[in-house]
Amino acid sequence: MMPPGQKRLILTRHAKSSWDDPATADFDRPLNTRGRIAALELGEWLDSRGYEPDEVLCSAARRTRETWAHVMAAPLQIMPTIRFMQELYMAGPEQMLAALRSATGDSVMLIGHNPGIAELAGLLPATPPAHPDFRRYPTAATLVVDFLIDDWNDVAPGAGAARDFFVPANRG
Repeated sequence: MMPPGQKRLILTRHAKSSWDDPATADFDRPLNTRGRIAALELGEWLDSRGYEPDEVLCSAARRTRETWAHVMAAPLQIMPTIRFMQELYMAGPEQMLAALRSATGDSVMLIGHNPGIAELAGLLPATPPAHPDFRRYPTAATLVVDFLIDDWNDVAPGAGAARDFFVPANRG
């Protein structure tokens, strides 16, 4: 639970997807084994840090939906509201910000795709994390950023405080 006047964003790139079947449409690509393991590791990390979302905005693509399913396989303490959103599939940072401004939760997880997710992560915090993988934003990378706002409509580039950055060891 966030204190009044604060919001938290958990910004996650989907876990590693499978390229085993070249005929599979990009939107329909599933996670591979390493991606499933990395998403579960991410869920365990979120739980261990108390970074549990009360709302999830997730691209409707198969690999993002599966990432969320494996994150949820970890022992999370709450069941968030989830919205699978077509407009987050391959969205740029402005589209992601528009979706975020529709959020109602205090701690919101947004699961999307590169390059948009990395671009948004680079825009939001006043000072980006010093992690060597931050600019690259590999699969399953997750930024936790806090804002001193009452409403997601007030979220603005450069206004966030980077709290944490995580890349699963088995990201594939």
